[in-house]
Amino acid sequence: MECEFATINSNKDEIKEIFENTKTIAIIGCSPDSSKASNKVAVYLKNVGFKIVPVYPKEDEILGEKVYRSLGDIPFKVDMVDIFRKPEVIDKVVDEAIKRGDVDIIWTQLGLVNNDAAKKAKKAGMKVVQNNCTKIEHAAIY
Repeated sequence: MECEFATINSNKDEIKEIFENTKTIAIIGCSPDSSKASNKVAVYLKNVGFKIVPVYPKEDEILGEKVYRSLGDIPFKVDMVDIFRKPEVIDKVVDEAIKRGDVDIIWTQLGLVNNDAAKKAKKAGMKVVQNNCTKIEHAAIY
């Protein structure tokens, strides 16, 4: 997939509102490796009070939390889906979020944009943030 510019994105006020209304964050691609960005962001989000839910193909536990193999396997409400996977995988994650019916926000990390998936998420009633880091944005607000 070619690099895209985010044509669908939330503004700073919407991002603040997202953090105020979010309790549970599924982290897609949450690595057990503490040197990886997904792990560092998960540590930060957990430390500031969010419930994090690691989604990763291996491991049983990451950062003291049960690991799920897919978004669809999580048996409770997820407010935000924070994606650390390649842009071509984002479509599949958004489809899973739509199928769940309880996800409010799709968030893709720095460098990750998929406008087609973002349009699909918006059409399903979700807020979308692309190409932004949850840790950086949260720390800038709080």
